[in-house]
Amino acid sequence: MTLHSGYVSIGILLICGCNNPRVQPDSRVQNQIFVAVPDNAGIHFTHTNGMTGRLYIAELMGAGAGWLDYDRDGDLDLFLVQGRMLGNHEQSELLVDWQGDPPCDRLFRNELVPSGHLDFVDVTQESGILGLEYGMGVAVGDYDRNGFPDLYVTNLGNNRLWRNNGDGTFHDATPVALVNDSRWSTAAIFFDYDRDQYLDLFVCNYAEFNANFEKECATPQGTLDYCGPLSFASITDRLFHNNGDGTFEDVTGSSGIASAYGRGLGVIASDLNDDGWLDLYVANDSSANQLWINQGGHRFEDNALMAGCAYNGSGKAEGSMGIEIGDIDGDGQDDLFVTHFVNETNTLYRGKGKGLFEDATDFVNLATASRSLTGFGCAFIDVDNDGDLDLLVANGAVKIKWDQQTKGEIYPLKEPNQLFRNNAGQFEVIKTEPELNKWAVSRAVAMADADNDGDIDVLITESNGPTKLLLNHSQLNWVGFTLLDKQNIEVYGARLTLCLGDGTKLTRCVRVDGSYLSSHDPRVNIGITGRTLSSAYLMVNWPDGGLEKFEGPFIERTYIRVQKGSGIDSH
Repeated sequence: MTLHSGYVSIGILLICGCNNPRVQPDSRVQNQIFVAVPDNAGIHFTHTNGMTGRLYIAELMGAGAGWLDYDRDGDLDLFLVQGRMLGNHEQSELLVDWQGDPPCDRLFRNELVPSGHLDFVDVTQESGILGLEYGMGVAVGDYDRNGFPDLYVTNLGNNRLWRNNGDGTFHDATPVALVNDSRWSTAAIFFDYDRDQYLDLFVCNYAEFNANFEKECATPQGTLDYCGPLSFASITDRLFHNNGDGTFEDVTGSSGIASAYGRGLGVIASDLNDDGWLDLYVANDSSANQLWINQGGHRFEDNALMAGCAYNGSGKAEGSMGIEIGDIDGDGQDDLFVTHFVNETNTLYRGKGKGLFEDATDFVNLATASRSLTGFGCAFIDVDNDGDLDLLVANGAVKIKWDQQTKGEIYPLKEPNQLFRNNAGQFEVIKTEPELNKWAVSRAVAMADADNDGDIDVLITESNGPTKLLLNHSQLNWVGFTLLDKQNIEVYGARLTLCLGDGTKLTRCVRVDGSYLSSHDPRVNIGITGRTLSSAYLMVNWPDGGLEKFEGPFIERTYIRVQKGSGIDSH
């Protein structure tokens, strides 16, 4: 893999200094962390949910977003998933009269490199991507190990695998790769469950649905409203094993995944029981969540009930939508966070080690703040680079808000988003973020350092509304890592711990999955404001079970490339 200009070799690490210009806030927003980008940095995209007045449940879901450096120029590009019209809509008064091209998925190229200015250009047509299905989510991963990230797009209908040709174009590899699912798919992730270096594929499926035979549901007062998930039969998720030759094998049955049903909306991969194999946690809407423990790369067993994360602490299934994982209290254990329906609470499952969890929502002060809202996308993000993982939740209702409807809102489901600061494992709402807290029908949250300045920016999608890019301008101290295998391919699922000279240990994982229907920046940023990197070293648990130590010196405010096999074997 050719390194771009600006990368230099220092010992066993490859380092990139980042001095890109920031978007400067005006004097009125000095206390804000996130600021809107002028002209949305060229990301001109409005999602359509195909609403016709029939109140289809599929209209509620919104769509995801995927960050990827598809052209390998050193900055992150953006893929956005689009919807379309649903069912028999010829007579609908709400039908949008589309002028020009029909709505479709879009690819935006980031012009930061080499221009030095954050600006996105729509390159959908020249990329060869033609996504005209009713889109849901997107997974990013280099499934064929050619050095260029590919896209798997889930739909209400046939899914699509877009293989990156490495020349700025993609082609539809679905028929050859054998990874289609014609049902209603939602979240999907690439992960290597058998440790053969080839990324396998897990696809969440939601429910049986036919727009031409949709049910009608009503409130207790007899007025029409969206039907809930329990009105539709659940279906199984799907697992595809990567054969290493450009094809996949459907191992849903033989792996054990077919043994449980759910209405899956979120999935994340991590070694949750510390045995060296990547497991799966699946968020199911209004039914038990699943914790698929990897049995040595051959089968999975659902251990969620015994592990304490199938239901909340009261033993109830909740309306699980978004999912996130991270070490919020610095104990080295992964904690799980799941967003839920109004009148429930978003749930924080504290990791106790060895794959066990407990509902700690009340203890971390997250219950009351979420009870009146419906959460979707979510992200553990160190917004102020102090080393603690903060929390962002995107909200938007799924039941009609009659006060908004009586005011003439066509899509009366708007709610404000929320940002929580982590204060020693306790969360408090940050109320000084007007760009985040605007009322909308928000759905996906996709994290990335879009401007390469070291703090994490967020992209928020809306159902039937515009996508927004918000830049983080905390301007505090950090260090970043990109983890690569021996062939310079990005590694997903690795766990790294930055050990500082004062005894502090900051643990993060390399993951692009989680949140809601989206894929994130594969780089790991660690905030070190108020700390020093002197005497620091890095411990990396690779997903194949290897453990390596990488000694400094590390350079602050720098992205560092860490390659497997170049450190000190610690086994």
